[in-house]
Amino acid sequence: MGILVSILVGAVAGWLADLVFKRFSFSLFAEILLGIAGGFVGGWIFGRDGGMIDQILTAFVGAVIILGIAALIKGRSSAV
Repeated sequence: MGILVSILVGAVAGWLADLVFKRFSFSLFAEILLGIAGGFVGGWIFGRDGGMIDQILTAFVGAVIILGIAALIKGRSSAV
């Protein structure tokens, strides 16, 4: 059951992060992976484990951080 919850949280968080960064358009699978990775990053930053909403918000913040770093890297590589 934990894997299914992680996939659900990852899907929602990845989708929300994709809405913030509209210039990136990812597939649903990529959004899920981004959200799951964001969950790890957000969990590492905040270090807390709560309910479903808390997990989604934590994963969302982590996914936005990952997308922000990707945007910075992409911006630097296109300027060179």
